[in-house]
Amino acid sequence: MSEEAPRPPRRVRYGGKNPRRFEDKYKEHDPARYGDTVAKVLASGKTPAGSHIPILVTESLAALQLAPGMFGVDATLGYGGHALQILEKITPGGKLIGLDVDPLVLPKTETRLRDLGYAEDSFQATRSNYAGLSKVLAGSLADFVFADLGCSSMQFDDPTRGFSFKAGGPLDMRMNPSRGLSAAEWLLKISAEKLEHAFIENADEPRAETLALALAGKHFSSTLALAQAVRESVRVSDEDERELTVRRVFQAIRIAVNEEFTALDSFLRALPSCLKPGARAAILTFHSGEDRRVKQVMKVGLRDGVFSEISEGPITATPEERRMNPRSSSAKLRWLTKA
Repeated sequence: MSEEAPRPPRRVRYGGKNPRRFEDKYKEHDPARYGDTVAKVLASGKTPAGSHIPILVTESLAALQLAPGMFGVDATLGYGGHALQILEKITPGGKLIGLDVDPLVLPKTETRLRDLGYAEDSFQATRSNYAGLSKVLAGSLADFVFADLGCSSMQFDDPTRGFSFKAGGPLDMRMNPSRGLSAAEWLLKISAEKLEHAFIENADEPRAETLALALAGKHFSSTLALAQAVRESVRVSDEDERELTVRRVFQAIRIAVNEEFTALDSFLRALPSCLKPGARAAILTFHSGEDRRVKQVMKVGLRDGVFSEISEGPITATPEERRMNPRSSSAKLRWLTKA
């Protein structure tokens, strides 16, 4: 008798109602097949694993004043949540260029939008940081530019990317894992003085000096190891405050590793020369360091006549959106019109 073909390994059973590990949540990773499960996760105010809920969509679309036939850029494509809504508004006849520096997320998003019927004549995916806006447009002027400066939930939730301290993983944090130093390498090389500056500039961390002395030049093998070191360095009895400090430390390191403020400054300098007269831009920020930069550029541009109009203040998520998607709580939307 011939030998039977080996059976494929059985998939691990879905571990109860709330499996904890990212890789075990296979139902959430496959919404087309397990729509009921995904709906329950969304209804509970959480983001399904491996996905991303776009924030302030209605408000962003209103700020951009989109119409069929327009040409524009989504400078931070992510998983295409905002891009999909933009494409619906500018079709027929319009075209959207989507930029993203993440080589792991970009092809997934391009496949998603192609499967939804958006061909090359209406949507172009380009691997680029938003700092490269001028280079991508190559002299063309846009009717609109949109930028969501927040990290995608797809990046935060995946422990292999090293962005979050909620699960163990390599201490990486790079948007492009093939470029630059990982967070672990960066911490090992940095001086306490420079690390203190990063904590203050990138996260307004009140215990910057203490933390910098404890962490600079040290080797941390994982996200959990760094988080524990931060907790041990912060002498506060309030557990919530201690965890908030861990969050700020991770934020500051991520911004530094990816040179996010340098990229944002380049993007904001280039933005006016990339817009047609009367064109609009909308920018979503998620912490004070980003929002300060965006607000200042808009105020100076209005004063100097570069912009004819800017939003009076930040637009924030409604209570309902904050309940459904807690990650929207810190979002601020600002918009401008090119003179």
